[in-house]
Amino acid sequence: MTELKVLTVNIHKGFSSFNQRFVLHELREAAREVSADLVFLQEVIGQHDNWAKRHSGKWPTETQYEFLADTLWPSYAYGRNAVYQQGHHGNALLSKYSIVHWENYDATVGKLEERGLLHCHIDLPDNKRLHAICVHLSLRENDRQIQLAQINELVSRIPKEESVIVAGDFNDWRQKSQKILSTEAGFEEVYISGLGAPPKTFPAFFPMLRLDRIYVRSVQEHHPITMPKAPWNKLSDHTPLLANIKI
Repeated sequence: MTELKVLTVNIHKGFSSFNQRFVLHELREAAREVSADLVFLQEVIGQHDNWAKRHSGKWPTETQYEFLADTLWPSYAYGRNAVYQQGHHGNALLSKYSIVHWENYDATVGKLEERGLLHCHIDLPDNKRLHAICVHLSLRENDRQIQLAQINELVSRIPKEESVIVAGDFNDWRQKSQKILSTEAGFEEVYISGLGAPPKTFPAFFPMLRLDRIYVRSVQEHHPITMPKAPWNKLSDHTPLLANIKI
């Protein structure tokens, strides 16, 4: 079996809670220490002209996802979701294994929140294929229901024998995604299976809401890994999730 360490975190565009500090450099060091094989990232800046000028000297010359990938994750993909005058942001996936194909599906519902589903095809050892889907769902319940249906429809096109990981910020404080994804797409949520409930991940300095998830399908084993509070509670408004997954 191939054993993967999987990390997911909403990086809040590289800023700490309430945008108090630009912490992208510290976040990269924390992620490197985890040494995950796959990193699912949400709210990643692809370009922001104003912030680049305001934080000149600390703002990387490359995109945030390229800066975070550095030399540890040679393969990466970025799905641009929200576009505005100063630039754009979206989801990203960093991988130690080769991403051979990727697509970013528009999951926007209405006009207020631009969202996407970043679907990456990853080649693993022994000719295994992994599908990694990085998501950041809407703040509104009705919109999330539509987006969960989109995830189910996307996964329904993937052969049953091929492994799938769907991870990210589901904004699912009402915990309705589990029933939908398990019943209709055959998913298991790693933390719910291992600990009985998803962890509280927001706000990072005093987590109260269970917003983030790691779902798996057609894998051999999966186990949640408890993350330390420091330094992550000062690196974003979300705390990360980490899991071991065997394929």
